[in-house]
Amino acid sequence: MPSPSIAVLLPAYNEEDGLAAVIQAFRAALPQARIIVCDNNSKDKTSQVALAEGAELFHQPLPGKGHAMRRLFREVIADIYVMCDADGSYDASAAPRLTKMMTDEKLDMIVAARDCEDSNHRHGHAFGNKLFTWIMGMAFGKHFTDIFSGYRIFSRRFVRSFPMMSNGFEIEAEMTIHTLELGLPFKEVDVSFYERIGGESKLSTFRDGARIAWLMGRLYRDQQPLRFFTFGAFIISLMSLVIGTPVIIEFWQTGLVDKLPSAVLAAALAIGAALSFTCGVILDTVKRKRIQQKMQAYMDVIEQER
Repeated sequence: MPSPSIAVLLPAYNEEDGLAAVIQAFRAALPQARIIVCDNNSKDKTSQVALAEGAELFHQPLPGKGHAMRRLFREVIADIYVMCDADGSYDASAAPRLTKMMTDEKLDMIVAARDCEDSNHRHGHAFGNKLFTWIMGMAFGKHFTDIFSGYRIFSRRFVRSFPMMSNGFEIEAEMTIHTLELGLPFKEVDVSFYERIGGESKLSTFRDGARIAWLMGRLYRDQQPLRFFTFGAFIISLMSLVIGTPVIIEFWQTGLVDKLPSAVLAAALAIGAALSFTCGVILDTVKRKRIQQKMQAYMDVIEQER
């Protein structure tokens, strides 16, 4: 069997300090691989460094890691894709082991979990990673310890069937949920993690944390609509009962309804609860259809590979 083609994808924004070392490390680890940099509208010499090191170069003027990865996934054809941040914080020497594992075990995604102490992060980043990983585990099953790792290995069928929607750093959470949603074969492997080379992290603890939380809320709504809207219906029903119970007791005792606004509000909330539950049932049917379409796209890629 011929060796699988490998593409190393490096999204980069203002990474002139560490990019050369990252390219050299991956070239030493995977000499047969294409190394491709997507300059995400950098203001420094990121593009010049990439070209000087012999890497292929794409440009993406729209800001955000998601936009950069969307461009790379669209342009690059390979059997195995290695996605890695270009700041030198991940261990490129682990790539041969990870790509071999991908081939031998016929996986679709490997997450290189960061094996490090919290001192290597800003405390807000470390806490946020643990918090969102816990939330992900509660919502979708406890399968990962580091859902935001920027070092991942993908199969061709994953890349060609992944309808990427995220624009920024929340892309890793979307990749993880896509894998769990379709039940794709995956693995999480610990790798070393180091201080980034030059500058500070591009990740904003609060701004990007809020965006990730919003994305996870939307994804949970989309992936578990029956649970989401049934919970909403339960909360609204409780509000209706709290407001409407005194009205019912009063009517039972006197035959009159003096608190007409409360009665109207309680009735409106009860109708809202019923509508919320109905939306959950309908959207659960739509979700199943969407998953069928995504799985069909995944199977079509497998058929093409054969």
